[in-house]
Amino acid sequence: MRGLACILMFQTHCYDAWLGGDSRKTTFFMWSQLGGTLPAPLFLFLAGISFALVTDKLHRKGFPAAQIARTTIRRGAEIFALGLLFRLQEYLIAWGWAPWSDLFRVDILNTIGVSMMLMGAVCGLVLSLVSSLGQRFRARSSLGVTALGVALGVSLLTPVLWTTWRPGWLPWPLESYINGVHNLGQPQPWLFPIFPWAAFAFAGLAVGFFLLSDWGREREAVTFVLAGVGGIGLTYVAHWLDLRGPQIYPVYDFWHTSPNFFLIRVGLLLMILSAAYAWCRWGAGQWGFSPLVQMGQTSLLVYWVHIEFVYGRFSILPKRVVDIRTASLGLLTIFLSMLLLSLLRTNLKGRGEGVWRWFREPLRAN
Repeated sequence: MRGLACILMFQTHCYDAWLGGDSRKTTFFMWSQLGGTLPAPLFLFLAGISFALVTDKLHRKGFPAAQIARTTIRRGAEIFALGLLFRLQEYLIAWGWAPWSDLFRVDILNTIGVSMMLMGAVCGLVLSLVSSLGQRFRARSSLGVTALGVALGVSLLTPVLWTTWRPGWLPWPLESYINGVHNLGQPQPWLFPIFPWAAFAFAGLAVGFFLLSDWGREREAVTFVLAGVGGIGLTYVAHWLDLRGPQIYPVYDFWHTSPNFFLIRVGLLLMILSAAYAWCRWGAGQWGFSPLVQMGQTSLLVYWVHIEFVYGRFSILPKRVVDIRTASLGLLTIFLSMLLLSLLRTNLKGRGEGVWRWFREPLRAN
């Protein structure tokens, strides 16, 4: 699924960065950008599932709740620090024309890091309560229900935190983590604030604990099929609510803050999760080398590198002037280059000491 997120991310960024003129007015470009609504939810959703796996493993090993919280929050802080480092790198590379405010842009890595820290705090609190209440309460179900509640709460609060309840009393670098206001006076849809994006991470956390439940482990295939069926149902229900449900918000923005759009995307994520399971267990994922699986193993690296060759100073094509054919060739180049980079990273992982030793031998001989 991370590999699929990388592919969708590449095509969205490439066509957005390079297409120009009438090419930006085509149906092709519209569908390209619509596909771009999935990569960020996929990355956050998968971060939540991975977080559930780690938390469950630590809990089964007998780690106390406070230690589990510290361990997971620390990992989230590391991702957040990488997000800040990425922003600093981009600012330095673009020195001279990038505004200083870019250093405080809330990007996807920042949000993943913050979401992981929030999940660590929530899981630590729930596990502490479960421990104090005794064996009558199951940890996994308690964690899953709480995560689901937080996801829905974040989604439901998003419309008002972007409009009537905006925390304008906060400095804009802090408010931007709430609603993506940046320094532009109003929330920006191209940023990744906690509301609504952290909701996808908590949705993944809830799904992760469902998959790890005793019932889910004993009926693995059925569990993933149910996830797909549930995703279809959730999508239809959310669409029906958007068309006929009561309007409770003073300002309604379907594409950016609507809880119904959040539910539709969660439904799509569940369908993708089910399809990915079928692909890996019964489909082409069993045939041998898979570019999607390979790319997914190094998603952070290819995300970090491709941005500079698409949007940055070293873009391989001129920005916003080329046609669909040229941009598609550029996309193919980016995909193959990032796949090669991913393979190099995987094959060289853990061999740094050996490579360094090989390099030093001629120097010692001389």
